[in-house]
Amino acid sequence: MKFVDEAIIDVHAGKGGDGCLSFRREKYIEYGGPDGGDGGAGGNVWLEADSNLNTLVDYRYERLFRARNGSPGQGRQCTGKSAEDIVLKVPVGTTVLDANIDEVLADMTRDGERVMVAKGGRGGLGNIHFKSSVNRAPRKTTQGTPGESRQLRLELKVLADVGLLGMPNAGKSTLIRTVSAARPKVADYPFTTLVPNLGVVKVDRYRSFVMADIPGLIEGAAEGAGLGIRFLKHLARTRLLLHVLDVEPLDVSDPVAHAEAIIGELEKFSPALADQERWLVLNKLDLIPEELRDDLCQDLVKRLGWDGPVYRISAATGEGTQELSFALMNAIEERRLREKEEPEYAAEQRSLRERLEREARERVQLIKAEARLARLANQELGDDDDDDFDDDDHDVEIIYKP
Repeated sequence: MKFVDEAIIDVHAGKGGDGCLSFRREKYIEYGGPDGGDGGAGGNVWLEADSNLNTLVDYRYERLFRARNGSPGQGRQCTGKSAEDIVLKVPVGTTVLDANIDEVLADMTRDGERVMVAKGGRGGLGNIHFKSSVNRAPRKTTQGTPGESRQLRLELKVLADVGLLGMPNAGKSTLIRTVSAARPKVADYPFTTLVPNLGVVKVDRYRSFVMADIPGLIEGAAEGAGLGIRFLKHLARTRLLLHVLDVEPLDVSDPVAHAEAIIGELEKFSPALADQERWLVLNKLDLIPEELRDDLCQDLVKRLGWDGPVYRISAATGEGTQELSFALMNAIEERRLREKEEPEYAAEQRSLRERLEREARERVQLIKAEARLARLANQELGDDDDDDFDDDDHDVEIIYKP
């Protein structure tokens, strides 16, 4: 299955049926009077969130959806048949925007949630509605009103409590494999994750949270370098970020430089995302001799100037991952409880998430616009090389497993 997290579609509701011009004509009834029926209503277009879907790939090629028109009215006061509504299924976590005015129409975060995105037209009136004492044979009817038409932009953001952040090969995929049933690709050679992965971390009976692993970031990601910029927006809905840091990089580079580069890219991409609470996770401690671990970790934290929570783990061996999972669960439950008990805190969190999503959307759209301008400039110069950052460049195969 291809992972597609953005799509643009056109939806058109059906037109209402026209009213009927008809008169009652029966034997022995000389002046039957008007009996034209009303037209039927046009079909509506609905979007429905479905937890069984994980991607917007269904709307990559089929982008035009039209509801049927209502049937016209008939004689003997028969109302025309109303058209059936059409329901388009989208994954939970889809944000629906009007592409023409960039207005958010709905944020679909619950399974089964429905929203009408195009309302069908009303049926016209038959001539029976226009009879009166002075006009007993009206020949007036009304036409059905046209249905609404919209161009929609669908944006999918995965729903997760915890987001993993870090450079490629920092061990994020290994961590999510260790603490959950998710099975992203891992190997003993360097490569980067290409699509987001979700895993449910179960720490106890009836206690669990969702963790999201996005492709690793590289320096310059906020300007469009690498894959991470495309998927940073998926962290907009998380409650907590884990900054996974490789303490022993393969290229023998400085881990502190890696951490500072990630923080810099976050600030460029979205100041709200940079302000979100982050925990530092020092990974791959199994590569460091035990007697050197304390000094190395203390030195990294000191040079980085980190004053938040710090956890030391080895995702490959599982060392420290259980303690990290329990700490995350406690922190998430504490936030959930606080949101229920403190309306001001809940409103503050909603405002932060809205700001984060707005900044992420604006940043991604800006980078896409710059990529299109660069592509047009290259075409004018005779360079037909396609830019990697294309609206439809999501040709990554992914198989979802429970």
